[in-house]
Amino acid sequence: MKSVGNQGQQENDTSKIDLRQLPPLKSLKGFEATARLGSVRGAAEELSLTHPAISHQIQTLEDSLGVKLFLREGRHIRLTNEGKEYYQFVRQALGILISATEQIRSSISQPSLRVQTYITTSIRWLAPRLPKFKKHYPDIELEVSTYNANWDFDEKHADIAIIYRVDDLPDHLSWQPIFESSVFPVCSPEFLAELPSSPKPYELSQYPLISVYTENKYWNWEDWFDSIDDNPNTHNKDLKILEVDTLAAALEMAIVGEGIALVNGTFADKDIASGRLVIPVSHQDKGAGEWGIVYHKNLAKDQRVTTFIQWLLEQN
Repeated sequence: MKSVGNQGQQENDTSKIDLRQLPPLKSLKGFEATARLGSVRGAAEELSLTHPAISHQIQTLEDSLGVKLFLREGRHIRLTNEGKEYYQFVRQALGILISATEQIRSSISQPSLRVQTYITTSIRWLAPRLPKFKKHYPDIELEVSTYNANWDFDEKHADIAIIYRVDDLPDHLSWQPIFESSVFPVCSPEFLAELPSSPKPYELSQYPLISVYTENKYWNWEDWFDSIDDNPNTHNKDLKILEVDTLAAALEMAIVGEGIALVNGTFADKDIASGRLVIPVSHQDKGAGEWGIVYHKNLAKDQRVTTFIQWLLEQN
């Protein structure tokens, strides 16, 4: 077999390439995988083909070349001298083809998918999951921006938003639920030790409270007390409430013992599981509607959007 030199064609070279001399590409793929793995079975598994299919590809390639590429010794195979030499050429050629393909694909720049969400949602829910998304969908670039609790979908600077359900969604926007929301109080174990044993919900009103400044009534201590007490007059009306602008801040303040925070359970689960936070009352849960995805209806068939939405739905 003759050696192949580095005689690259010029960009403007229009000389004809006789493609009839080229073996089928699938046979080259089957040969490369078999030679590299030293196993027809291994090549079949890697290429998602059957054992007979790989064997047929190798036989086709050997017939095309007029030489044996493998020696079969029982259940084992090994490359012939011709096979070893040909393998080096095939591997180099396929590597060049793969590199050229990746270069062309990367040169076709797709705009980033612009995702908007609350600060806490980004920090405590979305960000920890994004490495998995990048691993499975490396071609989709994400650009994440954040804002405070009140919803304000900036359509000029975002394609999609992860938000708490809002009333009266504009007709040109679509809504896809992700998970149900619940709100309940949490505090540090040290703060819990200052409370009565097995406290009643209304007894929490006598202690420092922390809440997120929001128009959402479900995160409002007054409404929460009214919703869980049989007699709304039982709790202290002179509430000592410290308002913060993000749920992340409320959680951190509860962790360091500044008071009892009214929080969304989805974003507190890891701190509860680790023991950094505890739930002080047994009757604590109030359903607070849905969290989901909002996006412009014009993007309903955008593959980036549909892929990202489907991935988000798989996270719960």
